[in-house]
Amino acid sequence: MTQATDRPTRRLSEAGVSIWLDDLSRERLDTGNLADLVETHDVVGVTTNPTIFAGALAGGDAYDGVLAELAGTDVEAAVERITTDDVRAAADVLRGVHDRTDGVDGRVSIEVDPRLAHDTEATVATARRLWDTVDRPNVFIKIPATLEGLPAITRTLAAGISVNVTLIFSIERYHAVMGAFLTGLEQARANGHDLGPIESVASFFVSRVDSAVDAALEEVGSDEALALRGRAAVANARLAYAAYEQVFSGERWEELRSAGARPQRPLWASTGVKNPDYPDTMYVTELVAPGVVNTMPQATLDAFADHGEVTGDTVTGTADDAATTIAAVEAQGVSLAEVTARLESEGVSKFEVSWDELLTTTKNGLDAAGS
Repeated sequence: MTQATDRPTRRLSEAGVSIWLDDLSRERLDTGNLADLVETHDVVGVTTNPTIFAGALAGGDAYDGVLAELAGTDVEAAVERITTDDVRAAADVLRGVHDRTDGVDGRVSIEVDPRLAHDTEATVATARRLWDTVDRPNVFIKIPATLEGLPAITRTLAAGISVNVTLIFSIERYHAVMGAFLTGLEQARANGHDLGPIESVASFFVSRVDSAVDAALEEVGSDEALALRGRAAVANARLAYAAYEQVFSGERWEELRSAGARPQRPLWASTGVKNPDYPDTMYVTELVAPGVVNTMPQATLDAFADHGEVTGDTVTGTADDAATTIAAVEAQGVSLAEVTARLESEGVSKFEVSWDELLTTTKNGLDAAGS
């Protein structure tokens, strides 16, 4: 039997990577599966999004009881009740991790309605309502890194609310996110908040970049272009980590750190491999660095637990090589700026579609329960 210290997930944790599960459902909570993953797979956090909740509501009968209880309720109110209840319960499961890590991990994320991604005021108001409704210190409110989301991130942090910034694809936008974080903490301090409990992560998306860039390289079709497939996403993420190191060693950050603030950690999102020709753990093994989060879908978590390898830090000091890779991609006529802008727009749209699916599934369940 594999000892805990020998298992791949433990070695990954010891290398400085916080393992979070990119999934949540009432079934996971009711069966004790989430608690089991904390013990057996070193999971120390959970992320959710509209797609995850839509899938959870559509599958199985775990929500039949609450749908019966809510029959006759407005569908949007019912969705908020169901999702905040799940997140609150998951936060309670992870509260021991939260306490053990002094508030760094043991976090559960819940996303603001994606239809508000381009509405700053509504995003801020919804973030506050979700924070108050869940009412747990180990919750993150997820806000997308759209142009309209940036001031909402600042204002939410300034109110003392912990934030998971999502849908980051480009280095340029990541710099803006880190700036919004620093401004938010500066305002929080001015507002009299203790900076210590205010946590944040910046969710930098990985596999979607390869899917989009690979498709563009295949259109080019040259040997040089095809040889670059599967390399852009990791290079882009490694450049993001270099940007993180730069910002969080600067004078502006040091002043906040001396006031008790903790850095906004990079979180690798979209780490499930979409091309079956690639190693199923590549977006984990190639992105090991101290102080990062990797949020994995169940399949990726299982794959890494089974045969993942940890060879040490695979990110620090790789910025020059990563920049060379991106330059080679762009020399083939593939604009990373255009790719990442499209991915952000598509990401918001996909979450809006999932939200509509969630509303429809919930309405159908409410109607059936009330008939």
